[in-house]
Amino acid sequence: MSIFRVILSIIFPPLAVFDRGCGSILIVCLLTLCGWIPGVIGALVILNKN
Repeated sequence: MSIFRVILSIIFPPLAVFDRGCGSILIVCLLTLCGWIPGVIGALVILNKN
């Protein structure tokens, strides 16, 4: 997980998980629509699974 991905997940979470697949993007988009913080946490969790 690079520092660029972490910063990108804080600014715009769905764009940070763009290369992880359609399901990850949809999950992070839904979490971001529920609130910014759940979207950031979801993106960081998905990025950390690598």
